[in-house]
Amino acid sequence: MLMKCQFFITLINLRWNFILKIYNYAMNLEILQNKKQECRTWKNVEPWFLQLQEASKIEKPNLEIDYGDWFSVGKKEDLTSEEFEVIEKTAKKLIPWRKGPFKIFGLEIDSEWQSNIKYNLIRPHFNLKDKVVADIGCNNGYYMFRMLEDKPKRLIGFDPSPLTLHQFEFVNHFVKSDIIYEMLGVEHLEFYNHKFDFIFMLGVLYHRPDPVGTLKSLARGLNSKGEILIDTFMIDGEDEICLTPNKRYSKIPNIYFIPTISALKNWVERAGFENFEVLATTVTTSEEQRKTDWSFDQSLEDFLHPNDNTKTVEGYPAPKRVYVKARKIL
Repeated sequence: MLMKCQFFITLINLRWNFILKIYNYAMNLEILQNKKQECRTWKNVEPWFLQLQEASKIEKPNLEIDYGDWFSVGKKEDLTSEEFEVIEKTAKKLIPWRKGPFKIFGLEIDSEWQSNIKYNLIRPHFNLKDKVVADIGCNNGYYMFRMLEDKPKRLIGFDPSPLTLHQFEFVNHFVKSDIIYEMLGVEHLEFYNHKFDFIFMLGVLYHRPDPVGTLKSLARGLNSKGEILIDTFMIDGEDEICLTPNKRYSKIPNIYFIPTISALKNWVERAGFENFEVLATTVTTSEEQRKTDWSFDQSLEDFLHPNDNTKTVEGYPAPKRVYVKARKIL
């Protein structure tokens, strides 16, 4: 009898500890969500916010939107010359623009990445109509703005960067979409206030020191039979292995594991997914990633070996990506 009592007490304690853990994480999540407003006062962020406020004074209803490769809103003739100067000043204040390209009232923001190439590659492989969708590592929302054409039920981006938050808000002020931008990461998905039908995670997995754990977070954030579409760096080969760069890969410090497709398949299946499907593999070229007036001083050409563009400056295989889709088992 005593042993039974001790067993039930232990069980109650475990459940209570679990409840406390969930509660604490939920409270931390609320604190993190509040940072979206708090960050406006940070020394390095406040200039972006103040300039954004100036642009937000410009109100133009019923603007024309083009969901094409250059995601576009409005035309130059919609503005006075003074208003266009504010738009240009705001866009330049928010440099670097890594994802895009955008046209805002005719102003061409030629981003470092031609994200339209990636989007057009994956576009035939999903239908988001009436679905609840998340974009993990959404950057400034370029992909989400393109996804609006599908008419998803709800569209939520996760990215902790204050700069890309302000870039998103700059564009969305004129688009007037219902997209929600959360300054959260993939680790917060399972504690979010609802689950998702479809999750995109493009160019994130190699930044995570625990790739299987990250994929499990995606699974826990999905509704039953929900789907993911991800891309990540890969290496060639049939073996179930991965490259673990020493310190840096393509001058990037936080690249942890670069798998073969077989290894990636194992990760995805161990995380609770089925129907693993390889959509494409691509080698990153200067057509897709390059320096522009709207980006950093360095880009792909500086990350590759000067005498052999099949290798990075560190001597590793040059960046190659695999795009995959999978479905949650339960």
